[in-house]
Amino acid sequence: MDPARTSILKWLFGEIASRTQSAFEGMTGERPIVETKGVDAPEDAALMWRQAFTGIPGAIWMVASEAASSAAGGMVLQAAGLSETDPAKLKAESQEILNQALSGAALAMSARLGREIQRGNGAEVNAIPSDVEWASIDVELGDTRARIVAGLEAALLDALEAPAAAPAAQVEAAPEKPKTFDLLLDVELPVSVSFGRAQVALKDVLKLTTGSIVELNRSIGDPVEVIVNNCVIARGEVVTVEGNFGVRIDEVVSRQERLRTLV
Repeated sequence: MDPARTSILKWLFGEIASRTQSAFEGMTGERPIVETKGVDAPEDAALMWRQAFTGIPGAIWMVASEAASSAAGGMVLQAAGLSETDPAKLKAESQEILNQALSGAALAMSARLGREIQRGNGAEVNAIPSDVEWASIDVELGDTRARIVAGLEAALLDALEAPAAAPAAQVEAAPEKPKTFDLLLDVELPVSVSFGRAQVALKDVLKLTTGSIVELNRSIGDPVEVIVNNCVIARGEVVTVEGNFGVRIDEVVSRQERLRTLV
């Protein structure tokens, strides 16, 4: 394997491992020990998840045995003070960790390519293609260990490698970041989540009492809006993290739409 390909493999596997570690930390409150190394294609797999992305071909695979899936889900539930043995619930928690790790991988690829990459359609698949490079992500939290195996399809690696192989004449220099820009990075902005809105006549507002219901303009299945400094910047779904509400980002809105959604 050529050095450029090896470098991309090492980088992306490192990003997936780091994002997996952060996902465990966010859901358990403790930072686990994570180790990564190259492995052969997994054989014992109760969970085989193929995650495609918008803006780039190929996919990332996340594979785990039944024991590993249960161990990963158990770490999350134990941190919440729950003792759960239902395989379906344990698998659901481990899937949430994988979803967060894959969303982080999309952000890393976006930064590398200089264009927006988002998580697209993902699904459990029974057959693994042959053109996949594999690495194990061993997670240790207290006395519990779980091994997740990540795979990178050749098409994804080709797309990540392509910008580096482009002729220099075709590559535009990135605009120089103003030196004063770094001063803005620590500025804190108000972030809120909108479940919906409603317009109510003043006479109806005055009638509101304990137990009154105000109907919003959004159904239960619709995504919530993430608002930063009075501007809608993303949409996502509500999740729980250690007993608190959170929002998993499913879509980052375009610049044009942000202007239209100023609130």
